[in-house]
This record gives sequence, structure tokens and C-alpha cells, in this order.
Amino acid sequence: MPVPAPAPGGAPPLPRPRQETVLSRGYRALTLGIVSVVFLVAFEATAVGTAMPVAADELDGVSVYAFAFSALFTTSLLGMVVSGQWADRRGPLPPLAWGIGSFGAGLVLSGTAATMGIFVLGRAVQGIGGGLLIVALYVTVSRAYPEVLRPTVLACFAAAWVVPAVVGPLIAGSVTQHLGWRWVFLGVPLLVVVPLVVMLPALRRAASGPLPGRPGEPGRPGTGQGRVDRGRLKYALALATGAGLLQYAGQEPDLLAALPAAAGAALLVPAALRLLPRGTYRAARGLPAVVLLRGIAAGGFVVAESFVPLMLVSQRGLSVTMAGLALAAGGATWALGSFTQSRARFGPYRERLARGGMVLVTGAVAYSPAVLAESVPVWTLAVAMAVGCYGMGLVISSTSVLLLQLSAPEEAGKNSAALQMSDSLSNVVLLAATGTAFALFGGGSVSVGAGGGAGGHAAAAAEGRPLAFVAVYAVAALVCAMGVGVAGRLRGQA
Repeated sequence: MPVPAPAPGGAPPLPRPRQETVLSRGYRALTLGIVSVVFLVAFEATAVGTAMPVAADELDGVSVYAFAFSALFTTSLLGMVVSGQWADRRGPLPPLAWGIGSFGAGLVLSGTAATMGIFVLGRAVQGIGGGLLIVALYVTVSRAYPEVLRPTVLACFAAAWVVPAVVGPLIAGSVTQHLGWRWVFLGVPLLVVVPLVVMLPALRRAASGPLPGRPGEPGRPGTGQGRVDRGRLKYALALATGAGLLQYAGQEPDLLAALPAAAGAALLVPAALRLLPRGTYRAARGLPAVVLLRGIAAGGFVVAESFVPLMLVSQRGLSVTMAGLALAAGGATWALGSFTQSRARFGPYRERLARGGMVLVTGAVAYSPAVLAESVPVWTLAVAMAVGCYGMGLVISSTSVLLLQLSAPEEAGKNSAALQMSDSLSNVVLLAATGTAFALFGGGSVSVGAGGGAGGHAAAAAEGRPLAFVAVYAVAALVCAMGVGVAGRLRGQA
């Protein structure tokens, strides 16, 4: 171990400066504040699904149940683009504050709604706030923390989802049963006040205001004097509208749905090509490949994970509770993967971590339909999904770190918005593709009423459509395998 050099004059060696962490005095308040906000957003995301069926039933809105989810997703796309421009021009504080405000206002609107229409409107307002918020958080990490600390902050974001993923549905179920579903929506805005008060002073000091301009560049983006790119805002509106039409078409399985589906695709595809970095869809080296890999990983794995409970209930006769336990360890292993990539010694090998993570994800997705065979124990799928979640922790956090490394400071907001859009759009496209494959192989006739018990097991086997699930996982595994190749193109050319 090297010995510190002696100080001049024969004095004792000077102590080495203490290495800063995300909880050092200069960063502690900001770190605790933004991680608390992520924690509460994660709790809301995992809890709302539990209360939603009761809310829709009480408001006589079961027929438009899916719109309560799609409204949030659609408007969040618009919020992401707006937040990217806003943060690049004025700093992350305005979109962060407005994002939290809109998110809370949407929850209050839904929690006090007297009709399903007002409830869906509240979800749309909440989606705008969520889009503003997530991009502003990424810009905050870029502005307020040195590069060496960013992987750890992003790992803390992943860790903030672990507890909500495990206890969120349980707490929401208890609140819904004893206090009513409205308090699931009304409780989060009250809780978010404390972390907001804690983080705002630190955020003002560390990351508020526009970036200083360079000499000779008075209108440079980031100085606060550049003009708003109205073209990007128009494309963002087209993107959100197109996504909404595609989701509407997917909920109306008839020939008339072809019309909104075609209109949605005509709006969404050109807008996505304009809003994502040039070269994204051909996996150009560097930033475009990072953005594409994020979408491939998120879409491929989320689609595969979403079919696990249905497959176990309908094909293996498990109860809904037992099927859900197959995914219980995922939150913890996801956070573990994120913390693995945050270790300083892995910094030079981040691209290899991302590729290794995609290999694990691909293996987990490809293995999933093996449990359709009676001789394969169900617990092996739980293990496979836990391994896949570990790989996702490596990939998702690594792509976030690489995006900030490859982005100029004045473009961190725009590029962060592109990363989040890739994530969301891939879910829309792949859910549509796998849903079509599922239907073509008879998935529409799958029965879930028999889940649970030995008798249910036999009935499920008789009424099951295993090929429908094989088709879904074949599509998802193929997409994830493509991600292994894309992960080799993350490093930009010299």
C-alpha cells in the first residue's frame, strides 16, 4: 500500500482528503429529498393498481377502465418533452416543482372525482406531472452531482422502488378496505410535502438557473435566452396523440379499430423519428444506441413479466397470490444489479455490464415458457425472473449513466426525455405486438377462473392455450437478444 508523501519540513504526512459520497454534507439534503420523492412516486405507482378496480366500480366506469391507465401514459410523453426543453433552458427546478405540483393535483382530482370522466382527467394531469418530474430528476443528477457519484444516485433511485413494490399493494388494499379507495390517491400529495421542503433549498444552490453561456453565444441553449423549439413541442403533441389512438384501438378489437390504429401510427412514427436522437433505429454508436437499448430492455422484459401471473394462473392452476409471489424477489435483485454497476471499479466496464445484463435478461425471458411443461417446477421461473431483474438493474442504470456521460450539459434535458420516451414507446409497440401474437394463437379463450387448487389445475390444463404464451415469449426473447448486439455499440466513436 503506498505511503503518503511527507509534508515539507519533515512534518507528519498530510491525511488524504476524505472521499465525498451522496450522503456527504454538501449532498445529503438533496439526495434524501429526491430519493424520498422517487419512493413516494413508486409507492403510488404500485398502490394505485390495487385500488383502481374498486374506484372504477364505484364510479360506474368499468367499461373505460383501461383509459385510467392509458391517459396517464399518453400525457406523460408530452410532459417528458416539455420538461427536457424547460430544464435545458431554465434548469431543473421549474419543471421539478411544477411536475410535483401537477402530479399531486392529478391525484387530488382523481381522489375527489364524482364521475369516471373526472377520474380519468385527474390521471391525465398526473401523467403530465410524472413526465415533467422524471426528466427533471435526471437533469438534477447531471447538474448537482459529479460524474463519479451519479451511478450511486441512480442506484438509490432503483432501491427506492424495492419497499413500495413489496408492501405497496398490501398497504393500498388495507387502506381501500378500511378507509376507502380515495385515500390511496389523497394520501401521497400530503406525504410529498416534507421531501419537497427538504430538497428545494439544496436544489436551488446546486442546480437552479440556466447554464452559463460561452463567449460569443448569447442565444446558446442553456443560457435562458434561447427560443423554445416549438417544432419539438408539436411533435410531442403528435406523439402523445398517436400513442393514445393506438391504445384506444387496442381496446376495441374490431374492424373499426383499424382506423384509429392507422391514424395513431401515422402520427407516432414520424414524431418518434424526430424526437429521438438521429440514428436511434439503426443503433448508431454512442448516444443513439444507448437510447435504443433502453427501449429494447424495458419493452422486452416488461412485456415478458406482465404475462407471468396470467400464465401461472391459467396454465399451472396457481392462485393469483401465489402467481404474484413469482415476481416478489424482482425488486430486490433489480436494486442489487443497480448497486453493482455503481461500484467505482466497474466504471470503465459499463458497456460490458450492460451487455452482460442483457444476456441475463434474454436468458430469463427465453426460459419463462418452460414452466408450461408440468415437469418443470414453478419455483424455477421465480429464480429466472429474479436473475432477469438483476440484469435489468445493470442495464437500466448503466444506460442512464452513459446517457449523462454522452450528453453535453445544455442537452441533458432533451436527451433524458429521449431516454424516457424510448422506454415508454417500446412498451406500447411491444405490448401491441405480443398482444396480437397472443390473440392469434387463441389467447383470448384462456380461462383464469379455475386458478388455484388441484381441481383448478386440471381445468386450467384443459382450457389453456400454451402456444399463445410461447408466441409472446418468443417475440420478447427475440427483442432482448437484439439488445445484446446493440449493447456492443454503446461506446461512441473516438
